[in-house]
Amino acid sequence: MLLTRIKGPRDLDRLSQEELVQLSAEIRSFLVDAVSKTGGHLGPNLGVVELTIALHRVFESPKDRILFDTGHQAYVHKLLTGRQDFGGLRTKGGLSGYPSRAESEHDVIENSHASTVLGWADGLAKANEVLGRADHHVAAVIGDGALTGGMAWEALNNIAAAKDRPLVIVVNDNERSYGPTIGGLANHLATLRTTDGYERFLARGKEILERTPVVGKPLFETLHGAKKGLKDFIAPQGMFEDLGLKYIGPIDGHDIEALESALQRAKRFSGPVIVHCLTQKGRGYTPALEHEADRFHAVGVIHPDTGLPVKTAAASWTSVFADEMVKIGHERPDVVGITAAMLHPVGLNKFAEAFPERIYDVGIAEQHGATSAAGLATGGVHPVFAVYATFLNRAFDQVLMDVALHKCGVTFVLDRAGVTGDDGASHNGMWDMSILQVVPGLRLAAPRDAEQLRAQLREAVEVKDAPTVVRFSKGVVGPAVPAVGRIGGMDVLREPAPEVTRPDVLLVSVGALAPMCLEIADLLDKQGISTTVVDPRWVKPVDEALAPLAERHRVVITVEDNGRAGGVGSAVSQALRDAGVDVPLRDFGIPQRFLDHALRKEILAEIGLTAPDIARQVTGLVAKLDGRLDSEPAAAVD
Repeated sequence: MLLTRIKGPRDLDRLSQEELVQLSAEIRSFLVDAVSKTGGHLGPNLGVVELTIALHRVFESPKDRILFDTGHQAYVHKLLTGRQDFGGLRTKGGLSGYPSRAESEHDVIENSHASTVLGWADGLAKANEVLGRADHHVAAVIGDGALTGGMAWEALNNIAAAKDRPLVIVVNDNERSYGPTIGGLANHLATLRTTDGYERFLARGKEILERTPVVGKPLFETLHGAKKGLKDFIAPQGMFEDLGLKYIGPIDGHDIEALESALQRAKRFSGPVIVHCLTQKGRGYTPALEHEADRFHAVGVIHPDTGLPVKTAAASWTSVFADEMVKIGHERPDVVGITAAMLHPVGLNKFAEAFPERIYDVGIAEQHGATSAAGLATGGVHPVFAVYATFLNRAFDQVLMDVALHKCGVTFVLDRAGVTGDDGASHNGMWDMSILQVVPGLRLAAPRDAEQLRAQLREAVEVKDAPTVVRFSKGVVGPAVPAVGRIGGMDVLREPAPEVTRPDVLLVSVGALAPMCLEIADLLDKQGISTTVVDPRWVKPVDEALAPLAERHRVVITVEDNGRAGGVGSAVSQALRDAGVDVPLRDFGIPQRFLDHALRKEILAEIGLTAPDIARQVTGLVAKLDGRLDSEPAAAVD
């Protein structure tokens, strides 16, 4: 096999065009076989095989910087840079599913949030200029989906301003991000693929350009002024050259010879160049090509021959939300849905099928989505913006200044909150309950089970004068956790024996960690430590009944699937201080560090967020209060 002979990018130089075609086929076969066993991003990588080969033949990585936006299409890059052991892909100790500096000097950007690559490329190109490295090049690969993000346009403004600073921008145009790419730019790229006349192009161009950020209207006026010939009205380079960017393409993204020729020309040019490549997501794998929803953007463990899942998926948090949204939609004609290019992953696809006129896909533009939601709310409807927890970080200013300041009734539903695991550091949703604590008026719910998710989602969409947030975990929803009582707005999940006058521990359980918190209470009970377990349900604001309840206990413990800095534990601590309640408090959560990829349960064990670890520490704390820590060791907790 040719693939086994590739130990680094320069090994590609010795291959003929016929051998490169054979190598492409071998890579696709390898990817289907490997990713079907572990799960991962299959469709995007099948689509960039020839493009990645051409990039590494034309550019000299790592001296030249080859950058991938988002990075979920970097599997081929890994194979060509000496990483062909995919047996542990996305598992602890194995290859990351994204570029990783710890793995290779060929990897640059680890942040797997979209639309950032052009900002990185602009900075690296400027650094080459400042340091006089004329023989160093920067090539940035960005998908048409990522070009819907505002950050990409902000970077293009800077890139286009430096007409003598070399930089190659490769637009990987497959008409998709997760699903089909939606928006003005996507429509423009489609126009470049299909233009067949001046009037059609001009009419379509006006519609697109007037919606295009920063440069749209002036650019249309330039085109409409007929200062260029008919060729430039019809040809695609007119758009990009008026941005100040040299344009090459469209290029067949699966023709290595054509790709190399285009990239060589771009490399020799003394300024910024766009190389527009047309690729096919899922290429070479029939099950992916026939999967219209997302062309196998990301898969679990599948049968390689059929593409079908090996295991039947159990009900997930996302599916519970999806079904309840449809029910709410039937009852509430004023409820609308918003997604940032992730209709299926966040579960709004069912709502979209039921109410196609009430769903808005804003593209990879979380900031715009949040502000648009504020406008929708002001206009009299109630938007539900479903987004991964880690991606809401990008829209913090809009949540604060557009939604909260204006007291807009917008519900943010945060999927993949807490430790997500195999996607690595940038996908863990471990910051939302910290950064949202500072937003005045915002209310934040953390459901513990499917029933509570349904109930709290309904409570959230009833709020008209403030933003609400409902956050839940990735994966399978656990069993129902019934309440045994209610104090204020809090559910009591466990009470001490009636004869206990002052229980030892008040355990504040946050969200999906409720089963673990009940396990902690069982372990403490075996040590003779009495425990009350409460689920606050709404963790912001802190329930007024919590402080007097805490005063009736000797110790308060908070357990959350969120960073400890500024999280629920910090908010509870402040609430107790404000109420004059002087009770020792220990907060358990995620340490403030970037977590390597691994299974969720492995990460929780590594950071000590497990029932035995927490029970052991609480036992020690109670023993210290009893004054027996120095005189006798605390009993072991199994």
